[in-house]
Amino acid sequence: MADGAESVPKASGPAAATRRRLLIIHNPVAGARRARRLGAVLELLEQRHGAVVTLRATGGRGDAEAMARAVAPGAFDAVVAAGGDGTINEVVNGLGARGGGETTIPLGIVPLGTANVLAHELDLPLDAEGVARVLAEGRTMPVHLGVANGRAFAMMAGAGLDARVVERVDTRLKRLIGKGAYAVETLARIAAGGGGPYRVAVDGAEPVKVASVIVAKGHFYGGRFVCAPDARLTDPRLHVCLFPRAGRGNALRYLWGVTAGRLPRYPDYRVLPARRVVIDGPVGEPVQGDGDVIAHLPVEIALAPWILPVLARRTVF
Repeated sequence: MADGAESVPKASGPAAATRRRLLIIHNPVAGARRARRLGAVLELLEQRHGAVVTLRATGGRGDAEAMARAVAPGAFDAVVAAGGDGTINEVVNGLGARGGGETTIPLGIVPLGTANVLAHELDLPLDAEGVARVLAEGRTMPVHLGVANGRAFAMMAGAGLDARVVERVDTRLKRLIGKGAYAVETLARIAAGGGGPYRVAVDGAEPVKVASVIVAKGHFYGGRFVCAPDARLTDPRLHVCLFPRAGRGNALRYLWGVTAGRLPRYPDYRVLPARRVVIDGPVGEPVQGDGDVIAHLPVEIALAPWILPVLARRTVF
């Protein structure tokens, strides 16, 4: 397994010609358990599937994006993000900065995060054997991304409660209790109040006032919760989820609706298909995308002008 070099061994024979050359970008401070899982995936890729693997470790925020952007044309068959949704988002933006078209390098995923929302949306396996099989043998599927003030996201972008939670969540607590850290911070943000209101204009229509808004590309949210039932990654549309009523009581009601799977039944909750969304509100408030702060208000959200091929199961979609 190489570390740092982009050169790959020359293939020989018909079997070697089909071996995938994979650049795997990972965060080395993700924890011992996740490091062992990644190690198992690497071993299976090399020993069972004959893949040619180059492993690169990030040293800080932005490194994964820079590494993906700097890949030489033709050097790899796929760039693999090994980490959580934040690491994946960086790699997505790095690949996007290279430009679209037929030369776009496919994205592969080793899910090592807290929520793994994109992995769930793609129906990716979470076990080492399944992950290695997808990276070595999976087909590519075309994913239509969103962009918020020029920053790409794969699953969702939002302003309001969820963005304030993402901005304030305790990373140390997140490492200790995983998704529970988001629950703790959500209750803290609801108790604190504030934020908004937000004005949301969909495809140039008159703006509507809401307490929170999520612009979805996939139908899963925060793991396997559902906010936009009809949203799909392969669909070139945004789905705008509007939470109109303000106040702590309504915030708790919406939270219960999400976690209990009842949100689409609420008469005041709406999901609108769109191609362009403009969100205005208190200047400088955070906008979250794929679980990280990717912009600040005001924000314009649209479909990305390029399509990202992503390695997935052969049977998906």
